[in-house]
Amino acid sequence: MSKPEIIALDAIDCRLEQQPWQFAEENAEAIRAHWQKVIEAKPASFNGKILLLHRWQIVERHFRGAYLMTDYASFLAWRDFGMPGEARWNCFAMAALEAADGAFLLGEMAEHTSNAGAIYFAAGTPDPSDLDGEVVNLAGSVTRELEEETGVSADAINIASGWTAVFHGQRIALMKKVRSPLQSRELKNRIEHFLAREERPELSRMHVVATQADIRADRMPAFQCAYLAHQLQA
Repeated sequence: MSKPEIIALDAIDCRLEQQPWQFAEENAEAIRAHWQKVIEAKPASFNGKILLLHRWQIVERHFRGAYLMTDYASFLAWRDFGMPGEARWNCFAMAALEAADGAFLLGEMAEHTSNAGAIYFAAGTPDPSDLDGEVVNLAGSVTRELEEETGVSADAINIASGWTAVFHGQRIALMKKVRSPLQSRELKNRIEHFLAREERPELSRMHVVATQADIRADRMPAFQCAYLAHQLQA
């Protein structure tokens, strides 16, 4: 796979445009078998509805896209089988949490999650809760996921106006920089106190990335590493 590509964006306009998904229709039995293995390994897994991008374009720094709705079991099988079939993209928004001292804070996924041990910004696969009518509210997804995963609310951060898109194969990470007035050490402590109070937090702990030497290529996906390297190159 080629290296991730980074593109600055001014705006995002994504909508739900439902259409059949051939992969899910033709692989129902394999999907059920795969899901059975998933719940055996992670009993808390839930087969809810998610959104999967089926069309996109960028015109003058404006990203426009269309999603279809499917179930998590089909999405997970598609991802784990190597994303086969007609072109579809796992397109999600991420909260690029930056402290006042310029360091970034990323969470380590808890053991009970499907990506246990991975380290990245607060994020989530778009789902029906991100819909405003037929509009996919990815900016709302950023602040919702950030508060759910870290306890940091929208009124405690400054939200950048633009986006940074990181393309890597059939993954599109739409990064929205959100800046806290707190120094990285204090912000890390506050988030980890929040995690300690949660009954079943999605994150086990936080990681501070202040320099390129802090980037963990062994635990962070390539698109996450590329974004951090790009931001910290100065």
